[in-house]
Amino acid sequence: MLDVYHHPLRLRADPARVVVRPFQLALQANGNAPSRTERLVREVLAMTATQARDELAVVLKDFEARHWQTRRIFMARYHEIAGQLGLDGAAIDDEHRQLIGAYFCHEYSYAAAALMNPSAVPHPDQSGMSAGSLRILMSLRAVGEGHISSVAFREGIITADRELMLAPEPPFATATDTVHQDSARLPSGAVTVHRHRDSTLSGTVIFPMTAAQAKGLEDLRLVRFDHGDDDHEWLGTYTAYNGAAIQSELLRTRDFRRFDLVPMTGAAARNKGMALFPRRIDGRYWMIGRQDGENLFLIASDRLTHWDEGTRLLTPHYSWELVQIGNCGPPIELDEGWLLLTHGVGAMRKYSIGAVLLDKADPSRVIGRTAAPLLAAADQDREGYVPNVVYSCGGLRIGDDLFLPYGVADSSVAFAFVPIAGLLAMMEPVQRG
Repeated sequence: MLDVYHHPLRLRADPARVVVRPFQLALQANGNAPSRTERLVREVLAMTATQARDELAVVLKDFEARHWQTRRIFMARYHEIAGQLGLDGAAIDDEHRQLIGAYFCHEYSYAAAALMNPSAVPHPDQSGMSAGSLRILMSLRAVGEGHISSVAFREGIITADRELMLAPEPPFATATDTVHQDSARLPSGAVTVHRHRDSTLSGTVIFPMTAAQAKGLEDLRLVRFDHGDDDHEWLGTYTAYNGAAIQSELLRTRDFRRFDLVPMTGAAARNKGMALFPRRIDGRYWMIGRQDGENLFLIASDRLTHWDEGTRLLTPHYSWELVQIGNCGPPIELDEGWLLLTHGVGAMRKYSIGAVLLDKADPSRVIGRTAAPLLAAADQDREGYVPNVVYSCGGLRIGDDLFLPYGVADSSVAFAFVPIAGLLAMMEPVQRG
């Protein structure tokens, strides 16, 4: 029996984690009457200097201690509104500007509904680490009001003794932003967002920015990608969702301060659940995908952002995965081959996590497969927002262990350490027919 160590730490949704977001009102007029935006701005500008100062003081008393650089956020929002309405800023004092900005902002609890589906990669900063320890970075899917998904991060350290220590979350969370973007008009195509220079990564949230992402950035699968010659980039595939359609996109970053969010093209990119291999094989990029909602496919491409249909790699076989199978993150390179974590769905839509081993030189060749799952929804791991689900977007090799963060019932995040030797030993060889 596989000796899986379940770490006692559990991360849960927290409605107290809030950020300031733009509050949108109608910009277009209805007939001859001014728009709601115009009317509200006129009301604020009609206030005397004393009235505006007093009203702003009330707002700051309620919210300044809950957010970082609240006045700066109000001023940035004012400039967006001023640009939309063509306001003469030279004639408006700071109190009126900040108050206008405050009327067009609101608090958003980005993880009030759920926190789930993590992935883990080596942190870009490994300075000061003792032998056998690794600084890690996790991405998390945070779900807030309106079931809108965003990307949150947590930094931490794992020791050789399976100790997991997460960096504390800062008291203020900060959303990434773009430069000179009109928040009233959602852009299309690729966008670049930036972490604020004074914000920690554990306090940073990436929100949907484009029309294709309007309802969420779902299930980021991060990987540290090796371009060769000691050139590394952190890449992540995720699902952009607009409320009606899905689209696979690619997050790219070299420093976790600038993030490029790039739509992918091709037939395979019209589906979700894509996971990128951490390096090229025979000069090509490789991806695991699920093109038909039931089976796993292997896809190759000459470009990171274009993926045509692939070839079927795995079909449901064991009882715990007969409904469908999918990947649980990017393949992990071992001496023995590519370790691919999978999820399977069985009776009563119960989720389990298993694994397969792919040939290192030819990933289309399946060497072994776990007949029984490593993890399954059971006991306390069954209850939550969506019962009977365990799901990961990516594990990480640390020494002789597989570190596996996983979502529980679409509600919380748990952590397991799986001995790699034991995992490989439990695999059944796959006969090629």
